[in-house]
Amino acid sequence: MSAGTDDESLAKYKATLLGSSPTDIIVDENNPKIVIVKSITLLVDGREDIRMELDDRGAVEERTFVLKEGCQYRLRFEFYVQREIVTGLKYIHKVSRHGIQVLKETFMVGSYGPKKELQSYTTPIEEAPSGLLHRGRYKVKSQMTDDDDHDWLTWTWVTEITKEW
Repeated sequence: MSAGTDDESLAKYKATLLGSSPTDIIVDENNPKIVIVKSITLLVDGREDIRMELDDRGAVEERTFVLKEGCQYRLRFEFYVQREIVTGLKYIHKVSRHGIQVLKETFMVGSYGPKKELQSYTTPIEEAPSGLLHRGRYKVKSQMTDDDDHDWLTWTWVTEITKEW
């Protein structure tokens, strides 16, 4: 983050992200990561939010998000940023069925300065596939990474497309 030290607009941008004393912002002293991803929540209008804590990835892999075919949904991620700025944070997921990748998407989350408060990002509205051939279980491999290719968290979970809730 020392590049462009003579650039006044870049200095203002960094000051906006960092605040007054970024090195003092440590959420978890025992966790050396800059980004600590805490949870993923499935948001469907008219339905109760389904939240998965990502602290225990074994439990996450055993749980299934159920979606009614054709419904519109969003995903919300909650995370902490500590110690320094993270630039170009992004969420990538690869969806496969029967071992064949059927979808890969990348969502730009943004750049964040350290804060003691939980931060969040919500994806744009997506539509679940519909029709008899699309019903079934899908394995989703998710990753939070950034412009510097840091792997902040990689986890696997399952979603199931059904005819009815």
